[in-house]
Amino acid sequence: MTTPYSTTTLPAPARFLLLGDSHAGCVGRAARQAQLPFVGGPVGSGRDFLGPFLGADDGDGGVGDGDDGDLVFRDAAVGRMVREFLEQLGVSGFAGLGVPLVCTFGLSAHTVATRQNWDVHRDRHGAVPERFLRSRLFADLVRASVRGALAFYGRTAALGLRVLALMPPQRVPGMSDPAVFFAAQDIIGTELIARGVELIDLRARVTDGTGHQRPVFCQPDDTIHGNLAFGRLVVAGLLDAGL
Repeated sequence: MTTPYSTTTLPAPARFLLLGDSHAGCVGRAARQAQLPFVGGPVGSGRDFLGPFLGADDGDGGVGDGDDGDLVFRDAAVGRMVREFLEQLGVSGFAGLGVPLVCTFGLSAHTVATRQNWDVHRDRHGAVPERFLRSRLFADLVRASVRGALAFYGRTAALGLRVLALMPPQRVPGMSDPAVFFAAQDIIGTELIARGVELIDLRARVTDGTGHQRPVFCQPDDTIHGNLAFGRLVVAGLLDAGL
């Protein structure tokens, strides 16, 4: 997990709140390098934000009181970090957030695509059939896998927040099935758009002919993350979106 950080020491007001898993790390580094002020950073691992992660405030660091439609994190440590970020922005909860939310929750596609989770659906050649990847059953399974993140984005939509989500680096580690990875992220992206989320999608700019991320945008000695060059492209995409 990348250490959370913010750029509130810069004189200019923050342009966005950044929340996510470790994929948010290179975005934060690129924003700092570009002197683009923001608050936030990674607050957990990708798998922490797939299943249900919102709940009622237990009085120990959750965000909001749960009675006004605001967002409450079940994990107290995450709740405390998010509360600190919101306080830096001068608000007590998401309902008062006056800047866009940039987020990677739910987009840890390599986790969804963990090979052993899909073994029961393989054909006699060991592949997950294309017809299954296009099926309603597959879509339902993917949505169930990320139901916590979908609930989160549904709540941000209800609060009227502007949310921009970052499609993940197109990197498929050995633990994951590439066909499932590519199909699952498309379903997740469609679900986010249906909830009013704006997608920052760099796939056409960072991939090779196989759909995988080109080495120039990959973190060295790492099978999952994008590097600073990738983060710069994301920041450019955020600026193009008006942040």
